[in-house]
Parts: sequence; structure tokens; C-alpha cells
Amino acid sequence: MKIGLMITCINDALYPKTAIAVVKVLERLGHSVYFPEEQSCCGQMHLNSGYRQEGIELAKRSIEIFSDFDYVVSPSASCVGTVREVYHNAAKATHDEQFEEIALQYSPKVYEFSEFLTDILEVEDVGASFPHKVAYHPTCHSLRVTKAGDRPTRLLRAVRNLQLLEIEKQDSCCGFGGVFALKNSDTSIAMGSDKFTSVKRSGAEVLCSLDNSCLTHIGGISEKMKSGIRVMHLAEILAHTGDQK
Repeated sequence: MKIGLMITCINDALYPKTAIAVVKVLERLGHSVYFPEEQSCCGQMHLNSGYRQEGIELAKRSIEIFSDFDYVVSPSASCVGTVREVYHNAAKATHDEQFEEIALQYSPKVYEFSEFLTDILEVEDVGASFPHKVAYHPTCHSLRVTKAGDRPTRLLRAVRNLQLLEIEKQDSCCGFGGVFALKNSDTSIAMGSDKFTSVKRSGAEVLCSLDNSCLTHIGGISEKMKSGIRVMHLAEILAHTGDQK
């Protein structure tokens, strides 16, 4: 099984620990992970912002780079959702039948981290220990595009010493939404503040999610409020063993 790691822009630029955590977990389970250094943006920002042709060029490049892998794993439901839905839709809109076929053939081997663990490797207990109260925020892409379902919470419940807490209206959007947060900042902040209030009421010490972009948004509000609530990607929690903090 040859596994390629699609790192995503935000992890490369801001959250390299998430990518390292993915590798740690998969290696702990006995698998080798390859990181193609020539990879770049998957094209999501361009495709979502109306720069369709530029996004398609990035998509084609990404597919070419990862074409030799059996599976492509990414710690982002957002980017995986782009590969699965936006690539072939953009190809269809631009009447690029050749790329549409390539995209449809490529997308089935691209997996978000939690679904790769549960669906392909068929594991839930990855040998993690994390002695903290944790709340899980299902992002919009993980809910409605990749349809992660209860995969992340099953993985969290298998972590030793972790107490998983429920948050109110957990399926509501945090307000980030990529460029939405830039174009509609007041609305975005209001939605993020509502989400943060729900997290705080849960009594959680740590907020967990599948997308660091959403965690950046909620975490920024948490830091501004000096709440002491940390944000961590699911992979970072699953990478913990023993009594690490």
C-alpha cells in the first residue's frame, strides 16, 4: 500500500504539526507515508473564488503529482471535498471532458484522515492517550461533502483518558467559509462567536476538528476572549501517547 500525504496550504504554512501527527499515527500503525515535496495548492481557493481555469491548472498538477499512489490522505475535509466534488464540476463547466474523466477516476483514492483510518485501515483505537476534556466541531465540509459522520467521534472515544463532551448546535457553521470570512467579516465573527459560546458552555479544555481553517477561526476568538480553550486537529490528538500535555 503506497500512501501519499496531501498536506494542504494552511498546514504547510501554519500548522505543520498536523501533518507530522498524521505521519506519526500511520507509522505507528505500521504504514509508510510519502510526502511529494513538489505538491502545491489543490486549487480550492481559486475554484471557489471564480478563477476556474487557474484552479483547474492547479488541480491537474496535483493529480499528476499523486497519480502513482494507491491512496492519497489529507488532514482536511475541505480539500478532500474539493477533489471529490469541485474538480469534475469545474471540468464540466469548462467543457473539459478529458479532465472531467481524469478527475472522476482520481477522486475515489483520496481520503480525509479519519475516514482513511476507519474505512480503509479499519481501526478506531490507534494507541492514543489524551487526558483532557475534548469537544468535537464537525465542519461544514466534513458534514455535507465528505460526510464523515461519526468516524471522528468513534476515534476520539477510543482514546484513553479522553472525555468527549457534546456541544450545543454542533452542526452549525463556525462562520469561516474560506473567503466568506474576508468578504463578510462581521457575519463571520458573529457566527464564530456563537460557536465559541457553545464550546465554552460544554466545559471543554480542547476543541477538536478535521479542518485547521475552522479551528483558526474559532481559536482566534477563543484567544481574544482569553478562555484558555485550545484548538487541535484530530490527528494531533490521535498522535498523543502516554500522559503528554
